[in-house]
Amino acid sequence: MLAHNQDSLKRTPLYDLHVSLGGKMVPFAGYDMPVQYPAGVLKEHLHTRASAGLFDVSHMGQIALRPKSGRIEDAARALERLVPQDIMAIAPGRQRYAQFTNADGGILDDLMVANFGDHLFLVVNAACKDADEAHLRANLSDDCVIDSLEGRALIALQGPKAEAVLAKLCVEAPAMKFMDAGPHDVAGIKCFVSRSGYTGEDGFEISVPAADAERLAKTLLENPDVLPIGLGARDSLRLEAGLCLYGHDIDTTTTPVEAALEWSVQKSRRTGGARAGGFPGAEKILAHFDGGASRRRVGLRAEGRAPVREGALLFADDTGGEPIGKVTSGGFGPSLSAPVAMGYVPTNLSALGTKLFAEVRGQRLPLAVAAMPFVKNTYKR
Repeated sequence: MLAHNQDSLKRTPLYDLHVSLGGKMVPFAGYDMPVQYPAGVLKEHLHTRASAGLFDVSHMGQIALRPKSGRIEDAARALERLVPQDIMAIAPGRQRYAQFTNADGGILDDLMVANFGDHLFLVVNAACKDADEAHLRANLSDDCVIDSLEGRALIALQGPKAEAVLAKLCVEAPAMKFMDAGPHDVAGIKCFVSRSGYTGEDGFEISVPAADAERLAKTLLENPDVLPIGLGARDSLRLEAGLCLYGHDIDTTTTPVEAALEWSVQKSRRTGGARAGGFPGAEKILAHFDGGASRRRVGLRAEGRAPVREGALLFADDTGGEPIGKVTSGGFGPSLSAPVAMGYVPTNLSALGTKLFAEVRGQRLPLAVAAMPFVKNTYKR
């Protein structure tokens, strides 16, 4: 059944624009979203790598954490009770990648946290946003006002020409560095802008009042360097960038260390750090930091051109034996003109170049553990 016939699906403020642009609408995280436009996934992917792509990510959750004391450090300290990251160290006008963890050290969701000076601004995944908000209210309501910003849309502008495109509408854009975030005027609209994204390319994410979203999107699309990009290319772009998709590469059964996200946990929260532990699952997560985990997320490059998809079982040998892991994301990498994948394998089989085999349609295809990202990122540091 076509997504637009399903009355239960929500629509973003850009739904009508997607339809007018010929977007193929599909259900995604409870929303009616464009998987591609007439150009097709391949062209949309390559256009983003070469120029600039416009993505509707309004299905994501946007939440403000406002400290009741009026002191931003109190909101940061409170949030540290739920994530293993150093939130206290996020300077005003900066943001950081984080994860909500559970008592077993698993990941409830991954998110972005920005310091807007008098409050924290969070962006969480669409499928988890209701649970995330409930989690925040259950644990932080004594210290913070939790404000769900449902009246806002979120637009991502990604690619090497994103800066030049946005500079015509936002004079401060060129001066922003990767992970800078804060209030800015864009085309005369008061927005929240971060220099970030989930494609591996330089770019921006723009939180805009829902009433102004279509006007801003149309203004951006007037630039000949910008094309609308659907979920299909968004997925292949983030896979080439080696970035996790919640519910696939990370979930409640994976710790940050198993997921190869150690870089996201600062030393202050690790064993011996100034504020070590104190977050859900700290005992298990810190044990993984100190003694290693038994499995690890790795990049995988297959021989040949047949893509290895999510769910494919991984083996140490080409015949016989039990599965040693499985693929969590996989497909064809248009920038490489070759298949790429990610999955979990025993740590002793996670070294670069390790030969493995994936079971695809009853056959075992050879592949090797490969470095990520598969395509070099172009963030403006």
